[in-house]
Amino acid sequence: MENQPLRFMITKMFGMRIGPKSIPLIHRKPRRYLKTIGSREIGGVKPSDAKEWAQRMKSKGFAYSTISNHKRSLKAAFYLAIADDCIRKNPFDFKLATVIKRDVTEREPLSREQVDALLGFMRSDAVYHRYIDEVVILLGTGLRISEMCGLTKTDIDLTNRVIFVDHQLARAVGGGYRVDEPKTESGKRYIYMTDEVMAAFEHVMASRSKAKPLSVDGRTGFIFLNRDGLPRVGGDYDRVFRGLRGKYAKRGKMELPDGMTPHTLRHTFCTEMAKAGMNPKALQYIMGHKDIKMTLGYYAHMDGCTAAEEMRRVAA
Repeated sequence: MENQPLRFMITKMFGMRIGPKSIPLIHRKPRRYLKTIGSREIGGVKPSDAKEWAQRMKSKGFAYSTISNHKRSLKAAFYLAIADDCIRKNPFDFKLATVIKRDVTEREPLSREQVDALLGFMRSDAVYHRYIDEVVILLGTGLRISEMCGLTKTDIDLTNRVIFVDHQLARAVGGGYRVDEPKTESGKRYIYMTDEVMAAFEHVMASRSKAKPLSVDGRTGFIFLNRDGLPRVGGDYDRVFRGLRGKYAKRGKMELPDGMTPHTLRHTFCTEMAKAGMNPKALQYIMGHKDIKMTLGYYAHMDGCTAAEEMRRVAA
């Protein structure tokens, strides 16, 4: 099977035929990165070929984030080939930043004024008021969107005001859902609920009467549901945020960061906790960061005014 073209393994991974004229609309994006490498034999793709592919994609004008996403799909396809004993090593198992320059724009957190303006707009909007609980929870916990989507009733302890995080929910290849376990122990943690977060969870849980019976890898009782009573996933909220950004831009008085996503709210939470002087190790635990350097980066991003406030606080 190692002599099969890479396109064959991608086909197997998606459970569908991927040809120049047969890609359904939902999977048309993969065609862009298969044009240059899809016809290569699986066993004939070397690490140097994979790196050359990344450089070629960059030269054609693709953004770093786009190349990274495509590389992730190709890497998954080659791991499938390894599992099938077609090859022994994954040619896409390298850090993209070592091959092409990382040009990703640094995420900009929401200011407190922007948070107030956004929440005020959502409360008064006929469509987006229904998503305000999720926004309050993300802003008040720093959860990854996939972690929030994966929460079940047993993960929420309203008595002790804590959230237990030990998995993520995502859309499975070919349809349905899958549960992903944390790659490291740092992904497992308890997060305290503030009054606002607790009230948001109580409201969400009281509104899930139409939940359909569903078990995903043994987990049931998912909290965040769509109109059909099925769990929402990160992609659902990405679409919500795109619509929210567009509507807010037309009616809002205060600008929001370009490309605001659910992850912007996680970034905002971490930034605010750092500015408030939270112990870095405590913040690392709450965020589920494997490396403390990632957490310390939020402290390094403080502006001059914040630094001056810290000097005055210490001197007092």
